[in-house]
Amino acid sequence: MDDERIAERLTELGERIDRLEERLVRLEQPADDSEPATPSPPRMQRWRTRVGQWGTPRLGVHRQHSPRPLMIPARYLRTRPPRDPPRISIVTPSFQQSAFLPRAIESVLSQEYPNLEYVVEDGGSTDGSVEMLERYDQLLTRWGSQPDDGQASALNRGFDGTSGEIMGWLNSDDLLLPGSLASVARYFARHPKVDAVYGNRVLVDESDAHVGSWILPRHDERMLTLLDCVPQETLFWRRRLWERVGGHVDERFRFALDWELLLRFRAAGATMVRIPTFLGAFRVHGEQKNETLSSVATEETDRLREQLHGSALNRSEVYALLRPYMRRHLVLHTAHRALERLPLPRVQALPEMRLDRSPMEGRQVVEQVPTP
Repeated sequence: MDDERIAERLTELGERIDRLEERLVRLEQPADDSEPATPSPPRMQRWRTRVGQWGTPRLGVHRQHSPRPLMIPARYLRTRPPRDPPRISIVTPSFQQSAFLPRAIESVLSQEYPNLEYVVEDGGSTDGSVEMLERYDQLLTRWGSQPDDGQASALNRGFDGTSGEIMGWLNSDDLLLPGSLASVARYFARHPKVDAVYGNRVLVDESDAHVGSWILPRHDERMLTLLDCVPQETLFWRRRLWERVGGHVDERFRFALDWELLLRFRAAGATMVRIPTFLGAFRVHGEQKNETLSSVATEETDRLREQLHGSALNRSEVYALLRPYMRRHLVLHTAHRALERLPLPRVQALPEMRLDRSPMEGRQVVEQVPTP
């Protein structure tokens, strides 16, 4: 049984757990509000305690364990695009990110995807980013560096004039994982009615070391109206959907621009799917927007929830509504940890940073040591 089928079966198990817990909740409720609730039998209490001990959700947690080498299944390197690969347009917005920008660019170019349109839009950086972009001049479709009004402005400028059937963006401090573009192209080719896809995320620190993972259940429309758990660097969509929702990123948003775009996708009736594969890496560091725009993030997410639900909803209300989704996540996260302990062939996820050699050179296949 392949990894995708295993993930789907585990998701089905999570949904069965949801239904069982709903039955337990109904059994504990009195038939009449005037009657006191009957205490749960000890056996039922023990079972519910065990369910509660599955752990704390990892979605939203950016540092989950001590740094270790970033490894991926060796089969990711064997993923090939479809016979007639669709053009993929990727935009990387950047500003003062010279410490991470080359890594992001290399993670895209090293995919060796045969029909790639790759644009980098810099916001007028003065930290050496322009000099780095000049080194990649012959490898990029185009790049520019000029002052702008923020990330959304850079994205709109970057997407303007692109022609790819599939679209996505990669922030300058994040990474694509090997084989991700081929996986996305194959999925879209096999599922012509699907409008957007996303996948699982790994978390890396400033040195590309692995510090956690987000394992996503299958796509859930209710989740999308409550919390943005979709890893942005793994999100790809069809141009037909982009044009259906206006063909732009909303420049009024500085933090929740990806969630706002997803909500427009949803309002337009888009078919969205989670692929049970690691597609990208989110970098955790002190200068990222999550750290520097926390008050802006709260204001923007509250605004979007209020538009959808009539009120901003507090944190406890959001997570109470998300309990079924988070339980499914925990099932998959636990299964992923078990799979990590198996001695399956794994490889280093990223090559050394050198422009004058093949991107595959230096990447070694190793036998994965079971995680302690």
